[in-house]
Amino acid sequence: MLPRSGDVLRVTREASVQFADPMLFRVIRVHDWPTYDGWVWLDGYELNGGGEAVERRSIFVKISGLRTVGSAPDIRQRNARHPAARPTGVHTRSR
Repeated sequence: MLPRSGDVLRVTREASVQFADPMLFRVIRVHDWPTYDGWVWLDGYELNGGGEAVERRSIFVKISGLRTVGSAPDIRQRNARHPAARPTGVHTRSR
């Protein structure tokens, strides 16, 4: 499955031999550039152990070698309208 913006991936040697030392990577963009079947260019940030971005990178990786650690939030859920909650037990003053 193709990663999407916001996904956090574990990138290892399975994705490309250049990643002998595994890293965490947060995807900014998945390029639609023509390349070998099953491979993709990704723009994003290398993350440290605390999940903070330490370096912006572009990487060329085999999709089947990527492991998802965290997923981007579902925009449909975030933008869904929810009816306003009605307060219960609210007392009003009477005159």
